[in-house]
Amino acid sequence: MSGSPSSPVLALEALRKSVPGGRVLFDGLDLEVAPGEIVAILGESGVGKSTLLNLIAGLDVADSGSVAIGGQPLEQLDDAARTRLRRDRIGFVFQAFHLLPHLTLAQNVALPLVLQGSAAGEATARAEQMLNSVGLAGRGSHRPSQLSGGELQRVALARALAHRPAIVLADEPTGNLDPETAERILDLFVAEVRSSGSAAILVTHSDRAAAVAERQLVLTPAGLVPRHGR
Repeated sequence: MSGSPSSPVLALEALRKSVPGGRVLFDGLDLEVAPGEIVAILGESGVGKSTLLNLIAGLDVADSGSVAIGGQPLEQLDDAARTRLRRDRIGFVFQAFHLLPHLTLAQNVALPLVLQGSAAGEATARAEQMLNSVGLAGRGSHRPSQLSGGELQRVALARALAHRPAIVLADEPTGNLDPETAERILDLFVAEVRSSGSAAILVTHSDRAAAVAERQLVLTPAGLVPRHGR
């Protein structure tokens, strides 16, 4: 089942997740994210922000509750179907970049399209288009080892959006960057997410990063609550 234009890209309902030993990270967590919306999730270290992203991506399973992407509940899918949904509908931007060092920049950006079965020429053309959009035109043949941290994060953003995902999950995407570079990456992140029509979940400790979002939510054991009445 696919969502209609007015339906949420992401719907979380009554999520509960505990860790070994029995500590409950959160219980009764609800969230809906609309197409084109950017939501920032903040919270103390250890509260479960990255775990929540893993639940949304189908990389981890909640104790109870539902995660639906485009109207499709993940708990109704087997492992292979969850992998396909993650490949086709989700983009990832990580603090540590996670680019493959043995591939060129163009090959890294094209990888989600290759995994989807796109023709090599189509994947390469889209990769070059995305590298151009993040200010790295003509750098497609370079290797990750030749880039600065800010440039690597731009490549990671290009890769996350290359296959036009329904939702982008960003885990501390500016955490390893100096303030000036982080500012540029945030502006680029917002511009590219907006132009692609994707929704985005941004997990961060940074007030500046959170400020780009329409909604700022704090993860607590009772779920997500608006930050400072936002």
